[in-house]
Amino acid sequence: MENTFPSLPHKEVLSSPNKRLRFSQRKPWTRLLIKLSGLSILLLAWGLITGLGYVVPAQLPGPLATLQTMTHMLQDGSLVLHAASSLKRVFSGFLVAFAIALPLGLMLGSSRLLRDAINPVLELLRPIPPLAFISLAILWLGIDEWSKISIIIYGSFFPLLLNITGGISQVEPVHIRAAQSLGARKLQIFCHVTLRAAIPNMMIGIRSGMGMAFICLVGSELIAANEGLGFLIQEGRYMFKTDQVLVGMITIGIIGYFINLVITTLEKILLRWK
Repeated sequence: MENTFPSLPHKEVLSSPNKRLRFSQRKPWTRLLIKLSGLSILLLAWGLITGLGYVVPAQLPGPLATLQTMTHMLQDGSLVLHAASSLKRVFSGFLVAFAIALPLGLMLGSSRLLRDAINPVLELLRPIPPLAFISLAILWLGIDEWSKISIIIYGSFFPLLLNITGGISQVEPVHIRAAQSLGARKLQIFCHVTLRAAIPNMMIGIRSGMGMAFICLVGSELIAANEGLGFLIQEGRYMFKTDQVLVGMITIGIIGYFINLVITTLEKILLRWK
């Protein structure tokens, strides 16, 4: 019988996997270019606005002038000193907030009765801005480091607590019953089912809490600070050094970006089972 089927394009079929392979190899570079394109547009717009004279340098220095100031501060070590001081305060405040929020969130997420009793207090305190407590922090703790760190603790605490509580309370009951039917004990269910299911919410809380820590940083360093990125910004504002203000802001953004990158990488490792 004569074969009526058309011949297959062998060369095209053989070459298509190679094309797909080359495309998959280029994909990370493509994503990197897309990310850099947004930053490039921002820098270009910044350079055009300042270069064409739409604003005076005292109001907004150009990218090159800001880069020169940052380079000078890196060379004399002052920027590193300010960044290290701010990072110490941020991590101290965040870790204390996490140490308080984790056990409290686990208890609130596991007990509906406790959650109903504590929620009104949390909802009363949560809308109060952290900077509103600056006066009380000075009155209660003086002007040393803990008065600054306490503002960061307060700002980081609520995103951590709410997300930990939500993650624990929203675990699917069918998963718990399935573990019980297999003979798992309460501690095993809590460690291997409840905590594991709550990790995505916990990671969201960690990212939000770290973001709030940096937001509170500038305000907390208003309390008699003589070093730190918030102090650097405030000093630049008082002395009309707009380039110094921008250097402090950019440094906070860069540090925050890399900390978020570390957290998202950790999240991918912990949630590789998803």
